[in-house]
Amino acid sequence: MTATAPRRATGSAAWADTLLLSFSQAGYALAEPPVLQPAEPFLDLSGEDIRKSLYLTTDAVGEELCLRPDLTIPVARQYLASGQAGRPAGYSYLGPVFRYRGAAPSEFLQAGVESFGRLDRPAADAEMLALALEATRAFGVADVEIRTGDVALFTALIDALGLYPVWRRRLMKDFNRKISLEQDIEQLTVTSSTTRNEYEGVLAALAGSDRKAALALVTDLMSIAGASNVGGRTVAEIADRFLEQSTLKAGALPRDALTIIKRFLSIAGDPRDAITQLRSLAADAKLDITAAIDALESRVGFMAARGIDTALTRFSTAFGRGLDYYTGFEFELHAKGNGVEPLVAGGRYDGLLTQLGSATAIPAVGFSVWVEALAQIGRPAPSGGRS
Repeated sequence: MTATAPRRATGSAAWADTLLLSFSQAGYALAEPPVLQPAEPFLDLSGEDIRKSLYLTTDAVGEELCLRPDLTIPVARQYLASGQAGRPAGYSYLGPVFRYRGAAPSEFLQAGVESFGRLDRPAADAEMLALALEATRAFGVADVEIRTGDVALFTALIDALGLYPVWRRRLMKDFNRKISLEQDIEQLTVTSSTTRNEYEGVLAALAGSDRKAALALVTDLMSIAGASNVGGRTVAEIADRFLEQSTLKAGALPRDALTIIKRFLSIAGDPRDAITQLRSLAADAKLDITAAIDALESRVGFMAARGIDTALTRFSTAFGRGLDYYTGFEFELHAKGNGVEPLVAGGRYDGLLTQLGSATAIPAVGFSVWVEALAQIGRPAPSGGRS
């Protein structure tokens, strides 16, 4: 894609030159993945909001395809198919994406940056936030609200509490999908009813099992019954549900775990103050979450080194972006006083490349720019004469 391509797509968009130039000068090569993509990665790995807004089709051999609803997964797939896979590489992009959005146009522009393979994770995270802020300035928007979080901290907390795997999966799913954690946690602390049901034998057989054993048992039972799904649910989904029910019958989520999780989720504000509160919580509850807190502290230091005023950055342990593939740092930039939808949003997704087929784990972090939202409130910065 050349610098004139975005101009043709958006009319005379002065911001396009400035935006792409800033990404290029930071070392991010322009990527242009195909508009038509395999649907499976989006159905399996994206959040609920994206999955229900896909435009789907099928090719001549029956493969399910979709118009790309965002550019993170397509750029990641392009990276894996390149000779750079496994090595540090960075890409920028600017192009149309497609989602059903009710009365809003289904086709709209998205820009952004994706960074793969960097082992200096806190520094890479800070660079993404700095570039995201630079992107808002390309539209003449300099004063934004910075919201940040870190799903790795919640993961570390749940692991340190030693909860049943079923509870861990359920709480992580709630966190990633912005479901009310506190409401679900309260439900988990209530001992399940002793009333018997028609699946009592299955639940008893699954008591104390892990997910692999549960999946094998349910697969065998459904094979005997000659069924591959029930009510649109897959075997794996049914196994997870049975395993959850058997775990709940064995006992409720301990009250001390509930107290610790609630205290954790209440931490918000200045990132440095949050770090102090997190270390106090870890010491009081005797939890080994030091590595995750150290990573947060290191990131905040790199943010400050890049000139970001961390005192004006809001950090919240409960902050999540609603996408299943995030594994660490997450952030959103919002317009001051009008912060429902983000102007720029992104984060770390170290597990995505493996899920897309990489034989080894590859660190990854990036962000997307919501062009139409910025264009509505901004005044483009000078392009510097680039044509």
